[in-house]
Amino acid sequence: MENTPKYSFPRLDAMEQRARGKGELAVAVAYPCSTDSLGAALSARDKGVIKPILIGPRAKIENCATTLKASLNGIRIVETDDDPVLASRKAVALASAGEVGALMKGSQHTDELLGAVVSREGNLRQARRMSHVFWFDLPAYHKPLMLTDAVVNIAPTLDDKVTILENIIAFAHKIDVANPKIGLLSAVEYVNPHIASSVDAGELVKRAKLNAFAMATIDGPFGFDNAISKASAATKSISSPVAGDPDILMVPSLDVGNILYKSLVYLAGGECAGVILGARVPIILTSRSDSQRARIASCALAQLCS
Repeated sequence: MENTPKYSFPRLDAMEQRARGKGELAVAVAYPCSTDSLGAALSARDKGVIKPILIGPRAKIENCATTLKASLNGIRIVETDDDPVLASRKAVALASAGEVGALMKGSQHTDELLGAVVSREGNLRQARRMSHVFWFDLPAYHKPLMLTDAVVNIAPTLDDKVTILENIIAFAHKIDVANPKIGLLSAVEYVNPHIASSVDAGELVKRAKLNAFAMATIDGPFGFDNAISKASAATKSISSPVAGDPDILMVPSLDVGNILYKSLVYLAGGECAGVILGARVPIILTSRSDSQRARIASCALAQLCS
């Protein structure tokens, strides 16, 4: 996210401060063999958010540190062959053994890390399907806003969406959002049998009314406008405690979520953090396009939900 910061981010500041108050989180950083990935881990360390353990070929890691003009003094390096899959497996093994409280992606492909996470040997997989959450500080919105799932689940089924909701509700409770308001997005604000996402949203709301989801307020389907704007909802005569005041927006598919996430960053001036939920430890994914602030914030978010 190479957006140039134009705004202050007080909610993000507060979230990071809360994370630092919990102490440094031990994080296994798998294959940090690029300046981007190593720099992200070191920046989070310098901010007092994490205590990184670097896993991978020592020579490559040290070369990256030299390029960054950064010191690795006091940082544990677990050496492996120059193989991102082996490094990912070793990082997962450290998490499985309880030596770290989170995993962080380095410069390998995402599927190389997640493949190690879901492997039987890794022992990090749980009964729930994994999903991802973005946590936003948006200048034009009155509180933090979460978005799920824009990274992991490509075209989730109704059952998958149940799990995504369970993941995000549990996450919200961990970060002290006691009764999160969740808006289920579609292209329309009513159930249309020809629009599958609206049908799924209608079914999920029915289940919510039967107390299938504890300690959350769930409503939809909503178009994005009437989910996020009370005025838009009123124009369409929508009466809902969620409309105009959601804590979480649930998207119907990865492509919708990906486009919305990037729009909130590049057009709305937002800054965000993101983690994968549903494994035994949170998983921090960073991208070369992430801002330095987003990388540190993602580590802070992992600390709060670890």
